[in-house]
Amino acid sequence: MLMDKATPPGGPLSGFVASAVEYMIDAGQRSVLFLDVLRRRGDQYREHAAQTAPHVLQYAAELIIDGRKLDEPVNYVLVRIIPPTDIEIDPDRRPFIVVDPRAGHGPGIGGFKADSEIGVALKAGHPCYFIGFLPEPMPGQTIERIARAEALFIEKVISLHPKADGKPCVIGNCQAGWAVMIIASLRPELFGPVIIAGAPLAYWAGVRGKYPMRYLGGLLGGGWLTALTCDLGAGKFDGAWLVQNFESQNPSNTLWTKQYNVYSKVDTEAERYLDFERWWGGHVNLNAEEIQFIVDELFVGNNLAAGRIRMSDGQAVDLRNIRSPIVVFCSKGDNITPPQQALHWILDLYADVDEIRAYGQTIVYTVHESVGHLGIFVSGGIAKKEHAEFSSNIDLIDILPPGLYEATFEAKGADTTNADLAAGQWVMRCEARTLDDIRAMGGNSLEDERRFAAAKRVSEINLAAYRKFLQPWIRGMVTPQMAELARNLHPLRLQYEAFSSQNPLMSMVKSLADQVSKDRKQVSTDNPLLAFQEQASRQIVHALDSWRDSQEALSEATFLAVYGSPALQAAAGIDLQSTPSRSPEMSAAHREMLNRRIAELKSRIGEGGLREAAIRSLLYVGSARGMVDERSLEALRNVHRSNVGARLTLSEFKMVVREQFFMLLLDQEGALTAIPKLLPDDSNIRQTAFAKVGEVLSASATISGEVAQRLKRVAELFGVDANEVSDNASSLSSFDQAKAS
Repeated sequence: MLMDKATPPGGPLSGFVASAVEYMIDAGQRSVLFLDVLRRRGDQYREHAAQTAPHVLQYAAELIIDGRKLDEPVNYVLVRIIPPTDIEIDPDRRPFIVVDPRAGHGPGIGGFKADSEIGVALKAGHPCYFIGFLPEPMPGQTIERIARAEALFIEKVISLHPKADGKPCVIGNCQAGWAVMIIASLRPELFGPVIIAGAPLAYWAGVRGKYPMRYLGGLLGGGWLTALTCDLGAGKFDGAWLVQNFESQNPSNTLWTKQYNVYSKVDTEAERYLDFERWWGGHVNLNAEEIQFIVDELFVGNNLAAGRIRMSDGQAVDLRNIRSPIVVFCSKGDNITPPQQALHWILDLYADVDEIRAYGQTIVYTVHESVGHLGIFVSGGIAKKEHAEFSSNIDLIDILPPGLYEATFEAKGADTTNADLAAGQWVMRCEARTLDDIRAMGGNSLEDERRFAAAKRVSEINLAAYRKFLQPWIRGMVTPQMAELARNLHPLRLQYEAFSSQNPLMSMVKSLADQVSKDRKQVSTDNPLLAFQEQASRQIVHALDSWRDSQEALSEATFLAVYGSPALQAAAGIDLQSTPSRSPEMSAAHREMLNRRIAELKSRIGEGGLREAAIRSLLYVGSARGMVDERSLEALRNVHRSNVGARLTLSEFKMVVREQFFMLLLDQEGALTAIPKLLPDDSNIRQTAFAKVGEVLSASATISGEVAQRLKRVAELFGVDANEVSDNASSLSSFDQAKAS
């Protein structure tokens, strides 16, 4: 038994020896247990890789469509998530479909935890579906073929919920985000709200001194290296290379922190570590055509927002065709897809908010302050409020008038007005924004845009040269067996295999770990050597971070110098006097349609009844606040529930809201002066309708200032005295009867 360190009989030296002995015993035991964790990780990796359809979904699932059996087979599948027994699902609620990213890892991260995207959608009562994939692509599989298959999947979900009040909400994580946006632009009629989380839609975007991954394509000479890697893989691209790229962005975590955290807390952290490593080590392959499209069209070409991507039938991918609300979730702590890459496609497509409205689009974004790239999808703790609020308030997002909004979240407290009208622990607001709010986050200068344009052109030249001079030789030499051997020898795979039970040296580790577990002696928290260990770890992290920062600064300086060269830009055909602009012009067909729609709405300003008058009044008064609050929507729902007779569906209500919003936008004064013509003669009905308008407006905040002034004008239009309006039962009954008729 160790001596009491507080009063060592032999003085300070004896106390230090006791502390050293205690620490060495603990460190030795931790080392054995840590090696055993690595052994378990290796065995887990082998078991996971041996599965036909490996995934990390926490939930049971039922196969709905196997993409391998389609006319154009793909390795994607659609499954229905079977909810846990303690969760009740309403089959008539809007379905949620989570599409996982195929960026080197296997599927399941969107349902990895109870607080993940699938988990919070289930808790909100929505039916949930998941689109995942198998490790090996089908022959001839392309991004376009996958898009068509996923459209079929969404059609199937819609058919399974014919009474659902709204089209499916589709969530696209990371690489799946841009894929979902492509499908939504080609088949807009299939989609309800689209949530894209951590998705790089404008890959060139960023700020100096941060997010150097966007320079990688230019520094490597463009897409030729991707083509070479695919040829060495006999037509397949090993996803482990993508994972290695991600790991290189944070060497201190990759080389030290992740492992040290397990070693230092091996008694509590092992299971969490193994759960994550089961997904992180599940590498998948892509066809050469798939990864080449991703690199050339997106990462290096940055063609998505510009509308320069075309399908095989000639159809252009124009994100402005999307008619569903688009929700963008990004984070300042995400070094893979920073906010600029997630949001600057909006600047690429639109000149101002009025142009967003001209396309009938609703865009909502939220920027988290700290969560990392993976935390956006896993939603474990730090980001779960955003996913929970989006799931609970998806109907609010769906009926927002066209425009640009930022979703903000305020914790509920004792002083929160009408707290019972807000679901969960947060109050969600959608606050009106302009493009200047996105520009304020920072972005490229015109000179930097020219640099990226030069890098794109150099990539095209290099790729063409590789395909002409080297590709035939490489393809002729590489056999499928050689490619498979190269994949098995990839460093990321070897690190799992080396520590698995297949290694004879690891056979003794398990028995030693069993013995240590029976006689575990943990070091005391005040041991000075433990403090020294923590300090040494911090120094290692600092050294690796400093090395990373210096490498990132060097890579940025190199990219800026090389592609900023006037000679290179001139040789690449970049006009040095040009002002790069990727904003595609509005098509003549769309402008003609828009003019027809404007004329139609203006002609119908005087049409409608009590419902149109009330919604028009709500929009007019509420717009003075510049935001929409979830409590106001819930108050509106309560009014809706209290009424008898025929009710509008969500899609019908959304159409009425949009029409009344545009009427106010086109001719506010004319729309207001027409309100009295829409109202019934019964004064009780008008009084009650006005009272309901005030009830909805006061649900989220006190009516004052400009809001009060506008409400006063609405009272005059309704022909009522706002101070005398009462919500008595008789007038409510009259109001209900009028609505029913």
